Amino acid sequence: MNTSTKPLCITEYGGFVQSELPFAGYEPLPERTFNALEAFILANHSESDTEAVELLSLSVRRGIGKIITAKNYVGLITMKDGTVIEILPKICRNISVPDTRRIFLEMLRSLKGAPFKEFNTSYLKTDRLSLFEIFISMFVVEATAVVKQGLKSSYNPVEANERFFKGKLNVPQDIKHNYISRERFFVRYDEWSINRPENRLLKATLIFLQKQSGDDRNRLNLSRLLSFFEGVDSSTDNAADFSKCAADRSMSHYAKALLWCSVFLRGNSFTTFAGSEVAVALLFPMEKVFESFVAAKIRRHLPTNIELWTQDARYSLFDNPKAFSLRPDIVLTDGDKTIIMDTKWKLLSENMRNYGISQSDMYQMYAYSKKYSAENIVLLYPQTDHSHDKDIAFQSKDKVNVEVFFIDLLQPDASVQALIKGKCVERVASREISARFVH
Repeated sequence: MNTSTKPLCITEYGGFVQSELPFAGYEPLPERTFNALEAFILANHSESDTEAVELLSLSVRRGIGKIITAKNYVGLITMKDGTVIEILPKICRNISVPDTRRIFLEMLRSLKGAPFKEFNTSYLKTDRLSLFEIFISMFVVEATAVVKQGLKSSYNPVEANERFFKGKLNVPQDIKHNYISRERFFVRYDEWSINRPENRLLKATLIFLQKQSGDDRNRLNLSRLLSFFEGVDSSTDNAADFSKCAADRSMSHYAKALLWCSVFLRGNSFTTFAGSEVAVALLFPMEKVFESFVAAKIRRHLPTNIELWTQDARYSLFDNPKAFSLRPDIVLTDGDKTIIMDTKWKLLSENMRNYGISQSDMYQMYAYSKKYSAENIVLLYPQTDHSHDKDIAFQSKDKVNVEVFFIDLLQPDASVQALIKGKCVERVASREISARFVH
């Protein structure tokens, strides 16, 4: 990797043009890198509108030329020519890039099956390192923990033409290789060695990242770690080695490091991406990240008497036959009372019709209300730069109530506490007071 190349950073809906200098509000990309990124977009384009992965869009504007625009996936793409492209979520205008990175990393911690969960983001140098280098430093921490506890050994099958007899003789191979020269034995035996699949994957990841990293400290740490892997082969068949990884308790300290191996060697970040000019593509759909983050925050602050369900699939739009499954993001239940919350990663505006809330989303909320007999439906959006002076709510004559609430990502805990107090705690308290008057 070219260590002199600085990461190119844009936010959602920002874009690139084929140029040496910024042009018309877009970031510049050299011709070779632009063409490689264009090939990546085309390789990951689906012909089906229902399954299209909106990674980046390609368009043409008169007077500007081709434009590559970031869509609803954020994360990073590292090209084989050394270019690192960083796409950050669009949170608000006045927040710095390091703070945006910090918030995004905090949001990633909520994802299930991801290696970010237990990492303390407050210690990360988001002002100095790109997302890619931060991810590498996270892997270094986990790989160091494995090395400190000691690399595990196991018996590995060996087949070789040896000068000594050991284990079992492989008769067909022995005849084939030693029919004339009888001073050797083609044997099969088990050897106690650290050259096991988990260690091969760790070594392959260390070698790969050492070539890709542009940060001196990361490269030094990766080099130091590699010195502990003498006698371990670098994995040449990642899929086969991942399938052979042991899941027993004695290997539990490998778990987080192997998750990172999967991220870097397989590019696991919700989906698989193609592209011959791309070294690493770690891209995350912000809709899912926001949904997971908000659900985790609500679960943390929710009163113990209220149950929370995520992606609940108890109901379908039609019952005979059972079809068109309904999956609200968050279902809160307190006895016979139900509140539905659905997250939407979209910036609303007072200048747009219905604030920019889509009609299809409202149809969906109406169906949730009817099927769940929900007391209230709440649509959760990220807070925009412009505060909303009045509450946004929609009510129908058949008692469907949809409210809009904004999550402030700069103060998510306070925002979620206000949400819970307003939608859950006060409702419970008002019902208890009403019950006292009845009795």
